[in-house]
Order: sequence, then C-alpha cells, then structure tokens
Amino acid sequence: MRRISSAVHIDASADRVWAVLTDFERFHEWNPFLVEAAGRAVPGARLTLRFRLPDGGREVVFRPTVLESVPGRLLRWRGRFGVPGIFDGVHSFELTARDGGTHVLQSERFSGLLVPFSGSVITPSERGFRGLTDALKARAESSAGAPGPRRH
Repeated sequence: MRRISSAVHIDASADRVWAVLTDFERFHEWNPFLVEAAGRAVPGARLTLRFRLPDGGREVVFRPTVLESVPGRLLRWRGRFGVPGIFDGVHSFELTARDGGTHVLQSERFSGLLVPFSGSVITPSERGFRGLTDALKARAESSAGAPGPRRH
C-alpha cells in the first residue's frame, strides 16, 4: 500500500470550496491535474476523469465510483485498474473549516499487486496533487470560482 497527499489552506468558506470542487464541468478551466471531469458527486455515481501527469503531459482517463459525498466536508471515490486487487486507488478531499477559511487535504491510498511497480504513475501524481490543491485555492479565492448553473 502507498499513500500520497497534498494540503492547503483556502481563504474561502467550505461551501465555496465544495462548489468549485464539485463543479466537474468547469475543471478544464482551472485544474492542471484533473483536466476534464464529468459526473455527479453522489454516492454510487460513476465519474469520468482525465488526469494529466506533470511529466510531459501524459494523460489517462478513468471512471471511479463515488464512495462518499458530504457537501462542504468530504468527497471520496475509488478507481480501479482491471479487477479489484490489481491496482486500486481511494481518492479523498477532506474539507475542514479552520481559521476563517477551509483546510483541504487531498489524499489517495493505493493498494493492489501492481502498486510496487507503479512509481512512474504515483510519483508524478504526487506533484499533480500539489498543482491541483494550489489551483483549487486560487480558483476558490477568486471571483472566477463562482460555480456555473447546475444541470440536472
């Protein structure tokens, strides 16, 4: 098993950060790591995510399942490569109101048979996490971070 993470303090409410984080259709406007996203932040929903590794732009599309979604507090999904136990990742965004803003912890726990051989994906992903949390901070603290209209 291996875990990577990135944390940031955002000078915005947890509700505002949540709105930016779950407005998947606008990820392409600000997110340097998850460059395309579609789906809904509801348990059981499948997301379609395209991530771009900061190692030269290699991109991968995956379809994780939302495990938990607590508005303003927690978003967690699980992605798999093939069958369970080969290469699984549980990705989380934990939001905590703190010091007049929001502390965001983004983490992923990787497990499975291929994890020891997956450094070429996991190591650059850690840099990608830092880019994502920094961009989330900039977006949530700016007027551009106001979410667009929701489609149902």
